[in-house]
Amino acid sequence: MISENNIKTNSLAAWILAARPKTLTGAMVPVMIGTAWAWKIGGSGQFRIVPAVLCFLFAFLMQIDSNFINDYFDCVRGNDDRATRMGPRRACSEGWITLPAMRTGLAVTSLLACMAGLPLVFYGGWEMIGVGAACVLFAFLYTTFFSYLGLGDVLVLVFFGFVPVTFTTYVILPDHLQAVCADVILSGLACGLVIDTLLVVNNYRDRDNDRRDGKRTLIVHLGERRAEKLYQWLGVLGILLMYNLLFVGRENGFLYCVLTLILYAPYGILHGKTSALMMRIKQGRDLNIILAQTARNMFVYGLSTALLILVS
Repeated sequence: MISENNIKTNSLAAWILAARPKTLTGAMVPVMIGTAWAWKIGGSGQFRIVPAVLCFLFAFLMQIDSNFINDYFDCVRGNDDRATRMGPRRACSEGWITLPAMRTGLAVTSLLACMAGLPLVFYGGWEMIGVGAACVLFAFLYTTFFSYLGLGDVLVLVFFGFVPVTFTTYVILPDHLQAVCADVILSGLACGLVIDTLLVVNNYRDRDNDRRDGKRTLIVHLGERRAEKLYQWLGVLGILLMYNLLFVGRENGFLYCVLTLILYAPYGILHGKTSALMMRIKQGRDLNIILAQTARNMFVYGLSTALLILVS
């Protein structure tokens, strides 16, 4: 673990901290689920490894790019004031990375993400350029525009749910199997709901500062108690959607029910404990513990969901 004390300006350690490695589970989980669907639909004989790797690489780079964008623009707008900030320390506001260097960094990560995504044209067609361009565009618009209107959660559902799950499945499969089916779309919704827990706890922690800065997030609109309920139910709905999708109405329903309980038990227990701890802490920097636990929980959910897809 990198110590945040005595970070040299524009050093490798500074860039690693700015990349926010703990958030990369949000990029990994939807691609993991989409990859499981591709294996389920096409089998090992129809599974294409190169686009799968490219999807993971594109997702990781876009997540880092989004973090750089958020770091830069929040610093420029003065939203990362050190005296009042509740979240983890940010690279630009702390002086670890200069603003000109961060502008270069986010330009480089945007370019690298585009370079990783461009070969997907050979697997999914020219429409992949439009998908990739939308991902880059909305990475900027999230921080600079939509998050101030309370629409950040909608973007999470789209770009951490529907888009990565469906298009990962699509490009991995060969041409004669490529289709966007209802099962994959619904699993994208379930994935987006669970990943939104990360944004919910982030905005829950910052609700007072966001209200002061005119940032009307969904949590600012809902208030403390309803935000806590939202966090709880997002995880529950993520499980219920996948159970209904994969096992309701199937033969051997009891067996699948037991299997679902076994595989989702770790996530359910962890999510419940994290929810209870969040409601006890309520305010302050201690909520950063909830942020880290939520990132862990999302990974557990993604792993359980991928396994359930494969065995269903």
